[in-house]
Amino acid sequence: MEKNTRRVGTVSRGIRCPIIRQGDDLASIVTESVLLAAQEEGFALHDRDVIAVTESIVARAQGNYASVRDIASDVRSKCGGETVGVIFPILSRNRFAICLRGIAMGAKKIVLMLSYPSDEVGNELVSLDKVDEAGVNPYSDVLSLKQYRDLFGENKHEFTGVDYVAYYSEVVRKAGAEVEIVFANQPKAILQYTDTVITCDIHTRARTKRILKAAGARVVLGLDEILNAPVNGSGCNEKYGLLGSNKSTEDTVKLFPRDCGPLVEEIQARVLKETGKKVEVMVYGDGAFKDPKGKIWELADPVVSPAHTAGLIGTPNELKLKYLADNDFAHLSGDELRAAIENSIRAKDGNLKGQMASEGTTPRQLTDLIGSLCDLTSGSGDKGTPVVLVQGYFDNYTNG
Repeated sequence: MEKNTRRVGTVSRGIRCPIIRQGDDLASIVTESVLLAAQEEGFALHDRDVIAVTESIVARAQGNYASVRDIASDVRSKCGGETVGVIFPILSRNRFAICLRGIAMGAKKIVLMLSYPSDEVGNELVSLDKVDEAGVNPYSDVLSLKQYRDLFGENKHEFTGVDYVAYYSEVVRKAGAEVEIVFANQPKAILQYTDTVITCDIHTRARTKRILKAAGARVVLGLDEILNAPVNGSGCNEKYGLLGSNKSTEDTVKLFPRDCGPLVEEIQARVLKETGKKVEVMVYGDGAFKDPKGKIWELADPVVSPAHTAGLIGTPNELKLKYLADNDFAHLSGDELRAAIENSIRAKDGNLKGQMASEGTTPRQLTDLIGSLCDLTSGSGDKGTPVVLVQGYFDNYTNG
């Protein structure tokens, strides 16, 4: 059998694009940018290559923005403008502080309930070791601000240097509302202070809402229910509301993009027309991975990919090469080993779930895996590559 001579597998390329503004023809810009990069760098496009577009430029092209006054108006309308419990927010200047400002502008008092020792995505308020030393049970104990300070003092975020307890308190006060801060992990604890609650958790929000409603809360909203429709002509996101939003200016937020399906389909169609290749296309936000040092789970967006073409639905269906080499074909080496593994890959069925030869492969959604790769490739700073081209992702050892 002819030896497999191909030496490169998956390749991820950041594609530089012009700065995107509201109203830009994004499908045209993305397609042209990828094709120009291919021409200049000397590579070809193939069927099942993936073109991934960051959610930020999609929302920007859509003009999907809202002001803190829009947030305040929606909160006041839905919550009554008195005391509002705001529970389980993430600790982020970019993601949540400006939302908190708008919420506070729509209320007289905010009871801010922070989870501890960390927020939902792993930002620490206080180390778990300190909680253990203090003899506190975070699953049941509710701490006042005084108790928290007496036990733990001031705790600045490892990466940002911000004491979020003090910072969020100041955000609320500057917005004109009174603030009280408590620390708890049981959703029902907020009902000791108010029956009107905005729950700000991202991936556990359905459970939190269920618990609060069952416990008798009068008003229960998630961030996904704030700005889920236009307010005074603002942008919105019907499915996710404020979830996935980012600070744009001191007074505005950029919302998660809405209705991205037509965009990915159009880019796919444009590339097919220009090259004859059927690529897959997705919009991506945060990746789904955890930093082992800071213990931060990256995924602050409600999903990794709000839209993608049909070929990206599903999970990988892969064999573990080292399992085959160490077990089924331990007696083989060289060309015989290569041939045996290639034959196993070609003969694999469409669902390897439960088979030992697939144990240890990654049973995650393709969009979560590829979106994480793209997020790491594009970064969040000044790389200027809001589009990522992934090639060879669906290849395997048999592809020459």
